[in-house]
Amino acid sequence: MAAVPPPHSLRDLAACRGLWFGACVAPTPLAAEPDYAALLRRECNVLTPENDMKWGPIHPAPDRYDFSRADAIVRFAEADGIAVHGHTLVWHNQNPAWLPTAADSRDAAQRILRDHIAAVAGRYARTVAAWDVVNEAVADDGTLRRTLWLERLGPDYLAFAFRAAAEAAPQARLLYNDFGAEVINAKSDAIHRLLSDLLGAGAPLHGVGFQCHLSGTGPDLERFARNLERFASLGLDLYVTELDVRLPLPTTPESLERQASIYRGLLETCLQQPTFRGLQTWGITDRHSWIPGRFPGTGAALPFDEQCRAKPAYHALRTILAEA
Repeated sequence: MAAVPPPHSLRDLAACRGLWFGACVAPTPLAAEPDYAALLRRECNVLTPENDMKWGPIHPAPDRYDFSRADAIVRFAEADGIAVHGHTLVWHNQNPAWLPTAADSRDAAQRILRDHIAAVAGRYARTVAAWDVVNEAVADDGTLRRTLWLERLGPDYLAFAFRAAAEAAPQARLLYNDFGAEVINAKSDAIHRLLSDLLGAGAPLHGVGFQCHLSGTGPDLERFARNLERFASLGLDLYVTELDVRLPLPTTPESLERQASIYRGLLETCLQQPTFRGLQTWGITDRHSWIPGRFPGTGAALPFDEQCRAKPAYHALRTILAEA
């Protein structure tokens, strides 16, 4: 009987550990670029729609939803046995222009939020395995971010959203997701208190997502480890949801090796936690990355270059996942 060859892709290596590895994805290059689609199929066992499940694209008018782009991503994932991580049901950005006027009272805002979550999470109840239910609700100073939902509904909007999501998609894992909270600081302290309070109130919260949009220095891994530990102690699953490590351009062999070291250290630290469930990068190839547009002069933040060739960061992740 021939020996079974060892797994080689990040998808297979992660699956062997019971983990997710994946990336965010956009439907246009998915349909138009065969090498991009093939890379996702080979390397990912979970995908997150980058923009197409956010309020603006999916709910462009009060009485109209547009599921076409999100459906295309879900169909692609289903065809290849890839899980889908939905993003996002409640956020302060990328909302449609009609929303503030329509949600002009507490009752109206509550109805609109409930109906939206029921429509979107309900449509994908059998196909989306996890949701970023609430995204970026805490400001850097630890206060609740001033958003439409906070203004109309007060702090109770968070528990309301999680309960609505659980009702619409009872099988999905429900996450709180945020950036700048990788280490212990004012923001992560506030998120820890917030999630502890939500759990204490019986909200159906299953996990926390650390976005990890990092610069070329990366987080202090000891402080990152302590932070993960305290969230795990709440009984929460831990996810890295939007990892990228931006570099000054042009890159050098030294900067790419430094980037690989950050990827390696981050994953090694996460794997020390029994409730760590998966790592996703925000894009998989530098060809499709938000970084150059947001941080001019930087880029090359992902495990594959613009030609879909593996970079040292990819090999670092692969080596760690392949270790027994």
